[in-house]
Amino acid sequence: MVTANNMRDDWWKQAVVYQIYPRSFKDVNGDGLGDIAGVTEKMDYLKNLGIDAIWLSPFYPSDLADGGYDVIDYRNVDPRLGTMADFDAMAAAAHEAGIKVIVDIVPNHTSNKHKMFIEALAAGRGSAARDRYIFREGRGEHGELPPNDWQSLFGGPAWQQVDDGQWYLHMFAKEQPDLNWKNPDVHEEFKKTLRFWSDHGTDGFRIDVAHGLAKDLDSVPLADMDPAAVQHVLPADGAFSPLWDRPEVHDIYREWRQVFNEYNPPRFAVGEAWVKAESQHLYASTDELGQVFNFEFAEANWFADEFRTAIADGLRAAEETHGSTTTWVMNNHDVPRSPSRFGLPQVKDAPYHQLAHDWLLRDGETYRENRELGTRRARAAALMELGLPGSAYVYQGEELGLFEVANIPWDRLEDPTPFNTRRNFTDKGRDGCRVPMPWKAADCGEPASWSPDFITGGTFGFGPEQGDSADAHLPQPAWFKDFAADVEADDNGSMLHLYRKLLQLRQTVLTATGDTSADLLDMGDTVVAYSRPATEGRRFLSVTNFGDEPIALPDDAVAIANSVPLTDDGKLDSDASVWLLLG
Repeated sequence: MVTANNMRDDWWKQAVVYQIYPRSFKDVNGDGLGDIAGVTEKMDYLKNLGIDAIWLSPFYPSDLADGGYDVIDYRNVDPRLGTMADFDAMAAAAHEAGIKVIVDIVPNHTSNKHKMFIEALAAGRGSAARDRYIFREGRGEHGELPPNDWQSLFGGPAWQQVDDGQWYLHMFAKEQPDLNWKNPDVHEEFKKTLRFWSDHGTDGFRIDVAHGLAKDLDSVPLADMDPAAVQHVLPADGAFSPLWDRPEVHDIYREWRQVFNEYNPPRFAVGEAWVKAESQHLYASTDELGQVFNFEFAEANWFADEFRTAIADGLRAAEETHGSTTTWVMNNHDVPRSPSRFGLPQVKDAPYHQLAHDWLLRDGETYRENRELGTRRARAAALMELGLPGSAYVYQGEELGLFEVANIPWDRLEDPTPFNTRRNFTDKGRDGCRVPMPWKAADCGEPASWSPDFITGGTFGFGPEQGDSADAHLPQPAWFKDFAADVEADDNGSMLHLYRKLLQLRQTVLTATGDTSADLLDMGDTVVAYSRPATEGRRFLSVTNFGDEPIALPDDAVAIANSVPLTDDGKLDSDASVWLLLG
């Protein structure tokens, strides 16, 4: 849908961005793996949903040591997912539909199969090629020990020894060697990549691990560090971490901004920066990336004060950037799906997804998620999120109300994190939110021989309906039949119908004003409410009731959307949201 918003140069400020995990979106050629042509095939669906942009998770050549974030070639398409011609056709179809295209850039590390790393191994100690990565001598009499005690985020030492005895740094999987951003060759390589995709019709970039590129590795020998400090955030004492959110990283993004501004309109970027709130405005400034992710919604338990704080933090961060807006993220490819999170027992101030991860680890058997309650809360959360100013990110399947697939057998998992040293089978990983999309209920195959909970001989329309189509690369549960897009499209009470309605109202009532302000309101401890300007001089009010009892609404307000019907006496029920217009 071509709208006034996505025709503006600053379209991204209030865009609804739909995240596509390409390998699990739509499979055109029937090999069980989603492809770029599948995105093109579903462009009408995306247009009718009412989004402004699509963000494609990595689709580059990869050994899939980390779901495509181990990139072999940054300027090509994985042959299993298509060709550059397929990408160009997809981008053209998106633009014809009025949809912007955002691609993922992974600048902290490459694959160990990347040509630069292969050259580094062949060139040996002290070579220019090896200096593009972070190589160090080991400790011990013969260098047989890692340079220091740093731990990878995926488990085990953050150092891997190579044949000539040196060690390279990998803050993630050993197949993902970290780049040396003090090397000018690395800078030039990524500027080429940014220009390449911009020239191929890309409108913006999502920057992976944006806070991790610059590292302090000047001390010899390298200092050891408290393992707890090898995380995505600054140390508690406020000192600079040697790994994350270094001041030098901002020089990189100021350089990138010059590349973005070579284009008309300038290219957009949003950073995945796990930093404290007071640091976010630096990444989001107009002379750097322009926007950063705010993950507080994705981390919140179902309590009013947690969401109220998240909204206050997001609005304040946007004000501090003087020209940017914040982002709202309820789901993505790394977190359990929100209907499942909200349907599990809620514990006040519980650590990030503690219960969800415990539940997943036991294949969903520790306690059953309350699906009715989880769906009710997810519908309420959709109104609370989509009425806010700033960019809203919707992860594929979120608009269908999909639950986490908790019981994928361990021998069918693809995510490496459950099997690494640190997790050591104490984490089920992220595959439960990456199961391929259900498009058509009738393509349900039959119960799989290895588990009647899953299907074989059908893919719910993920693959071609006719012919010899392979099963989806991750197993699809039989219950997906009730959540298929074609079923929900015909159901006025479905999550899909709700999302289409909300996105249409967001565009016509809210973003059409061009105003990005909002005011949090005090309607009680168990209520989250905010207001913002609406079209025709009216005032928009969003109210979410987290309490156990219905609450009264303003007498002069007109309801334009609600997650569940209002009570007979016009009150907002528990675990519900409503959009109102005043004036």
